[in-house]
Amino acid sequence: MTPEAEIFERILSNVSKVIVGKDDVVKKIICCWISGGHVLLEDVPGTGKTVLARAIAKSTNCEFNRVQFTPDLLPSDILGSSIFNQKDRVFEFHKGPIFTTIFLGDEINRATPRTQSALLEAMAERQVTIDGETRKIDRNFFALATQNPVDQLGTFQLPEAQLDRFYMKLSIGYPTPEQEIQIAKNQNKQHPIHALSPVESKERIAWLADQVSNVRIDDDVYQYIMEFVHLTRNCEHVKIGASPRTTLALAKVCQAMACVEGMDYVLPNHVFSVLDEVVGHRLILTPEARLAGWNSHEVIEFLKTLVEAPIQAA
Repeated sequence: MTPEAEIFERILSNVSKVIVGKDDVVKKIICCWISGGHVLLEDVPGTGKTVLARAIAKSTNCEFNRVQFTPDLLPSDILGSSIFNQKDRVFEFHKGPIFTTIFLGDEINRATPRTQSALLEAMAERQVTIDGETRKIDRNFFALATQNPVDQLGTFQLPEAQLDRFYMKLSIGYPTPEQEIQIAKNQNKQHPIHALSPVESKERIAWLADQVSNVRIDDDVYQYIMEFVHLTRNCEHVKIGASPRTTLALAKVCQAMACVEGMDYVLPNHVFSVLDEVVGHRLILTPEARLAGWNSHEVIEFLKTLVEAPIQAA
């Protein structure tokens, strides 16, 4: 097993003590993180979204900040602000929760668009500009945002430009009956998150992220990615297809997937396995398609049949 795969397996094994039966979701989140992206978690309340973020942070010994997004939340509540020190007669900058490694924006769609947009510069450039001064944040900054797909009262839908900033959109989903019993047993006396100890360090995660770019992507796999992305722009069911940022996200996430599996090259199957999560939330369907009952998942499944993989997906 490669050092990269060993790091990943230790983190996955540790997180699975808290998050039962969701190894695939945890894997995709970690791959998104080390590839330089961010994740939008959309699921009903109580499925473990916040606990999952905390478990990953504790397992990697990374600083973690959580902000509950509400309609009265201001950008300064996230970024920080300058406060006048009357004793020294100067303005002092007080950092906001954005200055961390793992940032959880809980129920992001409950904040106003102005506050939502406060995350964009941090997500894209790992920096924030406040009072005309640019301040760097952690190079491994990772934003996890959650939203509830059911209760839309008093929410502000994320605009397409902001959705495009998230490399992946994931759903944890309900556990199986057996898994739910195990979860109840695990929390009989206390929540297992309190007993979780770090198994990796922030520095090792930074090293792992540096190794992702060393994974080779052959030209035929690049062509496979490009053909699928271009199909979304010419599909009769899609009004606005995937952006070039989608191509970049697919390539980087697939490199990370191969890396944590101990491989030094990307397989078409890596691309195939994350198409829904990377591409789905970026598509805007036509009114006719929505009226006919189509959704992004079904469109992607349809487009998968139109693109031939360069080799047999394993």
